[in-house]
Amino acid sequence: MKILLITNTLVTFFGSYILGAIPFGLLLVRWKTGQDVRLIGSGRTGTTNALRAAGPAIAILTLLLDVFKGASAVWLAHWLTPDNAWLEILAPLAAILGHNYSIFLTERDEDGRLRLRGGAGGAPALGGALGLWPTSFLILIPISILIYFGVGYASVTTMTVPLIAIILFAVRAWQGYSPWVYVLYCLIVEALLLWALRPNIRNLLDGTERGVGWRAKRKGAGSK
Repeated sequence: MKILLITNTLVTFFGSYILGAIPFGLLLVRWKTGQDVRLIGSGRTGTTNALRAAGPAIAILTLLLDVFKGASAVWLAHWLTPDNAWLEILAPLAAILGHNYSIFLTERDEDGRLRLRGGAGGAPALGGALGLWPTSFLILIPISILIYFGVGYASVTTMTVPLIAIILFAVRAWQGYSPWVYVLYCLIVEALLLWALRPNIRNLLDGTERGVGWRAKRKGAGSK
């Protein structure tokens, strides 16, 4: 029994990582435009950079597929080891790591050191929350859209949504509807996203962060 649990844990972790590592944004942008999304904007492979490189349709498809990474990782864990809450949070965390540090996007930096590239992890992190509690999409998706277009910074959206998820899962855990370990998932996610978004945080502090929607238009008008 213990061997089976260890085997299922390893399969879940590595399977979730590989799924998360698939660079959908890179593949879709290259298919649509022939461009390498890593050479555009922030150099990441997620939704916002796909929007800059190939427009709204490709960006939405990238978002959906990246959200699917996190959600399907939870489903995989639940399928292999039902009612194991720790494995259910380990799986989407592995998918986020795969998304941010993809084995398929290995390159050498200017010093010759190997580097794994990818996105910032916001979409698979959201997918993980939806996998843990599917009904959360009724709250998290509208809030994500509101922050994204209202505040006008994708990075602020990415950093804020896990904080909302922490509150949601804490309330559910307090009411006995879900385990407290789901709150831990949200806390670890927030730490991972803050680490990935260090350059964006610096840009926000010095006023040079790229905007989206109305903010991008206002900055564009101001630079003319």
